[in-house]
Amino acid sequence: MLSINNLSLQYGFKHIFRNVSAQVHDGDRIGLAGVNGTGKSTLLKIMCGELETDTGVVTRASWFTVAYLPQEITIDLGSRSLFDEAESAFDEALAHQQEFDEIGVQLATLDEGSPELAGLLKRQGELQHLLEGHDIFRIRPAIERILFGLGFSRADLERPVSDFSGGWIMRLLLAKLLLQKPSLLLLDEPTNHLDLDSLTWMEDFLVQYQGAMVIISHDRAFLDRVTSKTWELSLGRLTSYKGNYSHYLVEKAQRMELERAAYDNQQAMIKQTERFITRFRAKSTKAKQVQSRAKQLEKLERIELAETERTIHFSFPPAASSGRDVLQLKGVNKEFDGKQVFKDVTFDLQRGDKLAVVGVNGAGKTTLLKIMAGLEPAEGTIRLGHNVILTYFGQHQAQELSGELNVLDTVYHAAEDMTVTRVRSLLGAFLFTGDEVEKKVQVLSGGEKSRVALARMLIKPANLMLLDEPTNHLDITSQEVLQEAMAQYEGTIIVVSHNRFFVNSFVNKVLEIRDGRATMYLGNIDDYLEAGKQQKNAAADRKAAQVQVKDTEADSGDRKAQRRERAQKRQQLSGRLKPWKRQVAEAEKQIEPLEQRQGELETVMADPDLYADQQRWSATSKEYNDVKCRLERQYEIWEQAQEKIEDIEAGV
Repeated sequence: MLSINNLSLQYGFKHIFRNVSAQVHDGDRIGLAGVNGTGKSTLLKIMCGELETDTGVVTRASWFTVAYLPQEITIDLGSRSLFDEAESAFDEALAHQQEFDEIGVQLATLDEGSPELAGLLKRQGELQHLLEGHDIFRIRPAIERILFGLGFSRADLERPVSDFSGGWIMRLLLAKLLLQKPSLLLLDEPTNHLDLDSLTWMEDFLVQYQGAMVIISHDRAFLDRVTSKTWELSLGRLTSYKGNYSHYLVEKAQRMELERAAYDNQQAMIKQTERFITRFRAKSTKAKQVQSRAKQLEKLERIELAETERTIHFSFPPAASSGRDVLQLKGVNKEFDGKQVFKDVTFDLQRGDKLAVVGVNGAGKTTLLKIMAGLEPAEGTIRLGHNVILTYFGQHQAQELSGELNVLDTVYHAAEDMTVTRVRSLLGAFLFTGDEVEKKVQVLSGGEKSRVALARMLIKPANLMLLDEPTNHLDITSQEVLQEAMAQYEGTIIVVSHNRFFVNSFVNKVLEIRDGRATMYLGNIDDYLEAGKQQKNAAADRKAAQVQVKDTEADSGDRKAQRRERAQKRQQLSGRLKPWKRQVAEAEKQIEPLEQRQGELETVMADPDLYADQQRWSATSKEYNDVKCRLERQYEIWEQAQEKIEDIEAGV
């Protein structure tokens, strides 16, 4: 067990922590939430001992071990091979095993009356306790299981660590922590450098992990699956909530409602008391009461409202509508230094499609986006549709910003027909508020520059957006602002992102790049993952069926195989229909309120008095055309999905 007791920390006038107290028990799974700058990473560093505090502030049981994964790499791992570096996670256990074996040899040579016997037996018991849970003779399989799960290949095992990029080094550090099996894992943004396969594997691993963990993450889906308790840091105080991140949001909204009511009541009482003091301060007959109420105000413990998520709404600037066919790729091939990256990538996108590109790190996702943006040469055909206006955001686009401009000017100069107020609102969604918009770009951190570059791209009118990891360096609140805007965006989106919750709500297609091949899946990320599970289950069923057929009578085996084949066909048909049926249901859900609003507007427009008010007529007409356009798009989506359902059911 680890305890934090009355932790206080202040930098200048800002209180990072105010008498924070909390406990971590064996098996706790805690998500650490809070807006950027509230001290989440600092708290983890204090818990692991990297930052010192007063004696007694952080205490833990002697058996309670702690391991910490930072956001940034601050150590040099040298030039050992990947396997040797991973094996170093067991250095202490191997040393204990060696000492344990040496004591065993010594004990075999001592007489029962030897004065050294008691000390050696005691030390042997201590070592045995320390070695419990470490299967020394299965170190290699354990190392390979975790390294392969995190995306390393067998060929990587003997490569020197110095050959790997920062993202892969972070995976190695994570692997070492998981191999150590500490009592408490402290993980600061562990998903930042993981692709979808590795992220899914790590989730499964952590769900089965026996120890405790405290996790900072901007991946809401990851927190929801792995954690069962949430700590929130706000205004220097820590509040504990039961449940994962989604449950925390519900409970927090309820608490904030009560807190707001208590705050309003207290503010009303304070104002009433202050009015009394001001009114009767000069009257000697009221002096005693005035003094009493003044002291009452001095002693009053003021209620402070927690830092609330900003209620910022951002919508993309309107762009000219593109043709129905937006983008077509046919037979696209790419090689680097004679090595095939991918081959024969062929697909097409229509207006309003929102595509997620997924695959393991190194599969070529970023390369494919650059090819579509015209920034990377490749073989094959890439054709943009009629009136397509393309904009691209790359992971390293922040390096192209002018360091001499401030944040506001950098984004405002890229905007078209947008007010300074609206630009400031957008920058607020990306964590630049108040005087922060006056900062020169050259003094910003790498993460801040990335956020400026993203805001600068999003403010330009376009009907085809290519986005490579747009949520890097965004907290959950900012992600949700961007997510909502993308769901409402009328254009076409192609996005590479490891953040499932972010893309899941707005994509309708998934392109998987695996082993040099590109495969298109209909639906969102959940549908894609479900399809993958069905494919694996079907493959396992086929294998099991083949074994069973060999072990049974031929006629019996044939009947079972036929039933199984019919069941598999029904399952496959259901899987193919599912995303299209979901698209029909979603379109119907959108159509109903739009039709209702269209009827309301038509009633308003039938009123002759409307035309006498030019401003009102203009606003009503504009809204009517917007609703009509969106309704036609939903009709089109519904018809296309319905046609697909009919084709699939007809066996086309």
